[in-house]
Amino acid sequence: MVVTEHATVSSGRWALLDQYLAETARDLFAHDDRLRDLTVEVRFDRGVAHLTGDVPEGGALRMIRDLLGRIDGVYGIWSRVRVSGRTPTILDLGCGRTKQYPDNIGVDRYPTPAVDIVSDLRTGVPAADHSVDTVFTVHVLEHLLDFLPLVDECHRVLRPDGVLHVISPWWRFVNAVADPTHVRYLDVQTIKGICDRRDGSPRWYPLHAACDGASVFADLTPLADGQPGPQPSYLARFFD
Repeated sequence: MVVTEHATVSSGRWALLDQYLAETARDLFAHDDRLRDLTVEVRFDRGVAHLTGDVPEGGALRMIRDLLGRIDGVYGIWSRVRVSGRTPTILDLGCGRTKQYPDNIGVDRYPTPAVDIVSDLRTGVPAADHSVDTVFTVHVLEHLLDFLPLVDECHRVLRPDGVLHVISPWWRFVNAVADPTHVRYLDVQTIKGICDRRDGSPRWYPLHAACDGASVFADLTPLADGQPGPQPSYLARFFD
């Protein structure tokens, strides 16, 4: 996982925690009949699961996400899994000099070797409706006075089963305020607010949300008009 701000957990402990999570995931795949025949590999980097492999249909990938997300200590679930043989289309918004995965499509207002499309995200996301499987906004939202239009644009470009990944500095972590280019501060409750907007804006279903003491993590999937949202008992996993 490529991020610029880390929790205060030591590197040695992170390695042990990732080892524990990987062992738990292997045990899950070995003993859950729903997962045993799926050719998906899982590795962990600072509590974020990285999935690769193949699944026959999107429902199988959603099930993997749901089950891995129940493991204590998982902060997010990132996937490059091929669905029905199709390689996912992944946008890396505000990527700067480093993309989260090398084959992502990097988008930024300033050209760098990692940027594939030069575009100012304040004016929209340069992609067609429902054309993208995954969107990364890693340490991006905190740089925008009003980040909701960008979140709405991510909803527009994602396929119905797509995922938006958010990482932003936690408002109480020192790096949140140490960087003078940060103009907004987020909490896990901010993610709840994004999902629970009631002004007719695009709606989101939180697949996962967490905080590691330094950053806020969220995996969100778009809800269509009229599609039911999560039950209060489900939301209580992540939010007050």
